[in-house]
Amino acid sequence: MSDNAAVDLVIARVKAVYGSWRSDTPVAQMRADWDQLFSATGDAPIEPVECAGVPCQWVTARGVRLDKAIVYLHGGGFQVGSLASHRELVAGLSAAAGVRVLGVGYRLAPEHRYPAALEDTLAVWRWLRAHGYRPGDLALAGDSAGAGLALSALLALQEQGQALPAAAFLMSAWTDLTASGESYETRAAADPIHQRPMILAMARNYLGKGGDANHPLVSPLMASPAQLRGLPPMLLQVGDRETVLSDSEAFARKAREAGADAQCEIAPGMIHVFQQFPAQLREAREAIASAGEFLATHLGVASNRKTSP
Repeated sequence: MSDNAAVDLVIARVKAVYGSWRSDTPVAQMRADWDQLFSATGDAPIEPVECAGVPCQWVTARGVRLDKAIVYLHGGGFQVGSLASHRELVAGLSAAAGVRVLGVGYRLAPEHRYPAALEDTLAVWRWLRAHGYRPGDLALAGDSAGAGLALSALLALQEQGQALPAAAFLMSAWTDLTASGESYETRAAADPIHQRPMILAMARNYLGKGGDANHPLVSPLMASPAQLRGLPPMLLQVGDRETVLSDSEAFARKAREAGADAQCEIAPGMIHVFQQFPAQLREAREAIASAGEFLATHLGVASNRKTSP
């Protein structure tokens, strides 16, 4: 099967789920459909754990180190997505980086609007610190809304004067909830799923009537150079067909201009969070391998020596 054909099959699977939703589809049904779409679990033991009242899940690929960890924040527009929907991706990331991963089941909208997800993320961070993990032993990672949430957490931690994690890995990061990037126009015909009206609707759902989409803890792209300057090394990956392409490109550029270390890898022909389809897409496997090397380097783990302590 050609690479283009493989992407087309992935797109058809995703569109079948989105296409089944109507304005009156209950959010519980949408969440169940999303979990079913990404039902593969990956090859890694799973251990549920409650962290400061937040349901979480350790995903530990065989032979990885246990003294360092990646905190993973799933995507889904702050409305869908779960620990279950991202198990395969998280398991692959654990194996690639050589450390365990803690998936965070943060509260979702519309039941729990901003800042609930950020509060849960910071609570989990404090829980890890209280349980012996040093900032340099930890990295943040996430996709889409979860990637934006990871950046919001970095900005919040820095604002609070706390030490930051060793690195951050961000896939198809949603950094601008105002949807002002030029790629909403230039990639509109190429992106099979995410268009500006949908993105703005998700933002309204997350923020509610009183939310400010221009606040840096909501849209990290709005952060000032002073806020970005102290952030840890970051790797952003994004597909060339995404309407949110500008969210990653512009954030990485702004962070570099502020003095931060921010790389942006753009995958030709790829769609939103293509890394969630490793069985179907060679590009997904290559992207996770690249991320694993990046994270292993900054966590001080030799990428070819994934042994438990």
